[in-house]
Amino acid sequence: MSSTMSRRGFLGLAIAGVTVAGLSACGGEGGGAAGAKKGGAELSKKLALPTFTAAKIPTPDLPIDAGQDPAYLKYPTELVKSVATPPGDGKKVTSLTQTWDVAPPAPGQSAYLQELNKALGAEWDMNIVVGDGYPDKFNAIIASDDLPDLVWFPPNQGLQRVPELLAAKFHDLTSYLSGDAIKKYPNLANLGDVAWKSAVTDGKLYGVAVAYSKFGQVFLVNQDYWQPVGGTNFTSADDFFEKTKQLLDVKKNKYPLEPSYVNHVHMFSHWYGAPNTWKLEGGKLTHQYETQEYFAALELAVKCFQANLFWPDPALATIKDKVANGQIGAYVESFPGFLNDAKTQKYNLGAIVPFAATPSSKPVYNAGLGSVGFTAISNKVDKARIETLLGVLNFMAAPFGTEEYQLVNFGVEGTHFTKKDGDLTFTDKGRTEVPTTQQPISFVIGSPSALFLPGQPERTKLIHEFETKVAPMLQQRVTTGHFSDTFTQKSGELSTLASDSIVDFVTGRKPLSEWKSFVKKYMDKGGAAMKAEYETSIAKG
Repeated sequence: MSSTMSRRGFLGLAIAGVTVAGLSACGGEGGGAAGAKKGGAELSKKLALPTFTAAKIPTPDLPIDAGQDPAYLKYPTELVKSVATPPGDGKKVTSLTQTWDVAPPAPGQSAYLQELNKALGAEWDMNIVVGDGYPDKFNAIIASDDLPDLVWFPPNQGLQRVPELLAAKFHDLTSYLSGDAIKKYPNLANLGDVAWKSAVTDGKLYGVAVAYSKFGQVFLVNQDYWQPVGGTNFTSADDFFEKTKQLLDVKKNKYPLEPSYVNHVHMFSHWYGAPNTWKLEGGKLTHQYETQEYFAALELAVKCFQANLFWPDPALATIKDKVANGQIGAYVESFPGFLNDAKTQKYNLGAIVPFAATPSSKPVYNAGLGSVGFTAISNKVDKARIETLLGVLNFMAAPFGTEEYQLVNFGVEGTHFTKKDGDLTFTDKGRTEVPTTQQPISFVIGSPSALFLPGQPERTKLIHEFETKVAPMLQQRVTTGHFSDTFTQKSGELSTLASDSIVDFVTGRKPLSEWKSFVKKYMDKGGAAMKAEYETSIAKG
């Protein structure tokens, strides 16, 4: 997979959640699996998802009338204890995960991890891929057969042959999690159907869903960078292009855009009103690559590249320091990454709300999946230990307003944060240890999204305002509630083909005149079959 596709923001690519009927054989419409058996989606339709049981949370301080996340300007005065006793067995709990931030402090130097381990009754141990390269690390560990206890399966990094791999090397957790069995783990029962669908494979639950925001990618900026052109309120794609050109200063090493080409095409496509993967008209589907709106977004990205607006090194792994010092003006991030940056970054953070690229364009904002894949338990783990690991994950998935959430997300009072006048503020030690460690944890197991930024109520309002503005533009997939076995078998191969090709077009290695040839190849290799299968399912209602 191209590095420009697997960067931080790609984790937030708009992938709408699906109903049970919409599950492909690998994780709804998010999984990248090839080689699944035919009919896996049909098996998944029959599975009883974990019974949802809502947790009690504090009343939000800001409105949730448009579907915004619950937002809190003050920290709750009374917390719920959701796990009675430490769930661990005194042993290590090993895991494979990823971070798009800097590597966290070593466990022996982290008071945060030491306190977390005490509360868990176990030693939380992570093998962390920093930046790009998760599929490579994943494949190497699978090949070595030296699997950790917990392995994260991201929904959108092109992992191959996932169904067979799960059946061969991981425990089937269906009997522990399906239906009312989930009630033994109340915090996992609170994750909800949308998240749990991502953990279904061939009619079985092979992992614990990793809860994630329903909001997709975000175009983030250092607002100070854009002040010379009046900020980031753009009237058209041409206006955006002209203003970015004004801000380019090669001599001072200042570039408006980070080099995540595929992610930028996706963000630009919002402005032109491109569909969320598929457009449905009269019972017939059209893939986004077949639309003029998506092609226009690609053309804009090519113009930006030709104008030298992207940072010149496409292998750039971490960019926050360059954003902070004014060398890069805008970058694409997942929505949870937006929250993390709001907590940790000191530059004047802002977000570009989708706008009409042309007078006839209707801007959209693509919904996120509501999960970021699932975490499976290796069959190297003794079956007798499965419930212990599920108990640990249940602890880590506690929602906002619980003692467990406070520990996982903020650390220890007095050491990592202080409370005063209804607020919570990170100490220097907290800022160093907690967010950098919590991000890789959040890919192994997550809690339902909530907005609270310690000591930063204005940034909480900023994020809530962004959600309020994009909520009316939110665009789900029209294939929600429907399935395609071809998607299951071919999505990994096709996603790699698409990402590599888009990079080739943006960077000029292929001329735009060959775009139609790429689209034909994409459709011939599986896109057309997916279209037919979805259309048949849609016709049946």
